[in-house]
Amino acid sequence: MQKLRLQYAKRGRARFASHRDFGRALERALRRAEIPMAFSSGFSPHPRISYANASPTGAATEAEYLELGLAELREPDEVRDRLNAAMPDGLVIVKVVVAAPGALAERLTASAWQVDLPDVAEAELSDAVAALLAADSFEVQRMTKTGLRTFDVRAAVISLTASANGLNLVSAIGEPLVRPDDVLNALRQLAPELPSNALITRLAQGTWDGERILDPLAD
Repeated sequence: MQKLRLQYAKRGRARFASHRDFGRALERALRRAEIPMAFSSGFSPHPRISYANASPTGAATEAEYLELGLAELREPDEVRDRLNAAMPDGLVIVKVVVAAPGALAERLTASAWQVDLPDVAEAELSDAVAALLAADSFEVQRMTKTGLRTFDVRAAVISLTASANGLNLVSAIGEPLVRPDDVLNALRQLAPELPSNALITRLAQGTWDGERILDPLAD
């Protein structure tokens, strides 16, 4: 009867929760909060929950999205508050709205990331960023569930700037999906002195209009 869209965050130690961990936590919270879920038909019905472009395990995030089907009408703010009362620490429902027409995935074409690098030398980082941006293409490899894949990092970078604390990255969401750690891999090839550990946080996700990322839950 009703389709809602949710924005959720993974904060603190909850960034280590996998996509599957979050799914289990959400379904438990839906039951505890007595949210009237809609279920699929067939031999093994399951809740009508559809996720969009989840961030990698280990990355903190303020901007993950999903769609939720309800069997009865509910106020979005009530759903948000009742779910947050039942969710584990660090997993936060940021916003709930009634779903607008069209596919949610079509509104998610870019991500903004903050990459904190401890004790980084800003000059070396800036030089590596400049070299990457000057390249027509820059390929890295990553092991995936289907085997070793090659990714053109440069093609996915919309904007990339260095600071004293790390990086600010805006990247395109496409197929194959280039992740922030792929960009870091490319930069480490250009500057091997860069630290290997980083705290990655997704700040926003939506449509890039040439200057900023638009809120995918806006009308």
